[in-house]
Amino acid sequence: MTASPRIPAMDVLRGCAVMGIVWMNITAFALPQNAYFNPAVAGRLSAGDISFWAISLIFVDGKMRGLFALLFGASMLLLIDKEEMAGRDGRRTQMVRLGWLFVIGCLHFFLLWWGDILRVYAIVGLFALLFVRLEPLDLVKRAFLFFLFQFLLLAAFIGSLYLWGHAAGEANVGAATRDGFLTFMAALSDPTSPTTQMEVATYRSSLSAIIGMKLAGFPGDWLWGLLFNAFETLGFMLLGMAMLKGGFLTGNWDAEQYRRTARHCFLIGVPPMAALALWTWWSGFAPLPTYGAALVWSLPFRIPLTVGWAALILWLLARHKSSPLVGRIAAAGRMTLSNYLGTSIVMTAIFYGWGLGLFAHVDHAALPLFVLAAWAVMLLWSQPYAARFAMGPAEWLWRSLSHGAVQKIRRSS
Repeated sequence: MTASPRIPAMDVLRGCAVMGIVWMNITAFALPQNAYFNPAVAGRLSAGDISFWAISLIFVDGKMRGLFALLFGASMLLLIDKEEMAGRDGRRTQMVRLGWLFVIGCLHFFLLWWGDILRVYAIVGLFALLFVRLEPLDLVKRAFLFFLFQFLLLAAFIGSLYLWGHAAGEANVGAATRDGFLTFMAALSDPTSPTTQMEVATYRSSLSAIIGMKLAGFPGDWLWGLLFNAFETLGFMLLGMAMLKGGFLTGNWDAEQYRRTARHCFLIGVPPMAALALWTWWSGFAPLPTYGAALVWSLPFRIPLTVGWAALILWLLARHKSSPLVGRIAAAGRMTLSNYLGTSIVMTAIFYGWGLGLFAHVDHAALPLFVLAAWAVMLLWSQPYAARFAMGPAEWLWRSLSHGAVQKIRRSS
């Protein structure tokens, strides 16, 4: 399996993305699943807890995932072009890779962590292949069409919850409707709800119990996860293809262009995201406003902020290319899959019952300590490893499976 060509700017972007996504994912590793969207699910909140949640919502949630998808779409295009330059079928090569990525994602989901994104990328990537020949402007148009589909789908879901709540409040409604709504809302906001307590007990127990819970929710949980992410992910993949063809992701723009782009994107995205955070806080983290802000109303602003992060990183890269830190971040980016999966191994070992069992014992305000530790490990191991090996262990496995033969991993001396 031929690797996609290395572009230093994209390696740095990947390194920042894999580090940045740890910031948001740490909540999903350490706390009940619904705490990812609503911090109140974890219990009483301190000022530090609320600050961590607000920073995450405004600057991180969906933005690093979007950056990942941008780069994934661009990398698909690079590999297809290289395969076809060598006289091979680039789309078939990509389909084989996506098939094995789906397998890896399934193993990641069942054996390690419920928040796996590899399965979504594998499925959505197949649809992205339909658009690889389009010109940049056409890719952008279709990207925003898919963003609109995602927004309307999520808005319809949140709207159905409001209608359910209205129906449950009617005097003549049945007990089943009222009780069902109250139980569902409690799971979205109440740390003492039976659903949350059962989840905590399961993740503090054995690996077999955790796998059993995931199997019990299959395939419904997968379908909901795909519906909540697929169109947005596809939009970002197509946007990444357009940004590659336009030279943005390769670092070919002038540094001042990146600076202006970053400034404009953050000015567009940060104020409304801050307003959403304030609205959610003023609501007392009520379930529907909180989930509406996290899932739906923030989506239009995640798009410019994702682009803004990419522009900011590339502007900083243009100014500090020779920095030793840049080299370490680029090395982490070359080991993106290994760092992503390695983070899941380490964090589940820390928080789940088969490891140290810290699940739901750590407050939001303390989670950045785990994030900083993960960043330090990524930066420390990736560069010396990359000096000796051509690819990370997970990348080697993926490439070997896709090629149908064991690939050379050591660098030539």
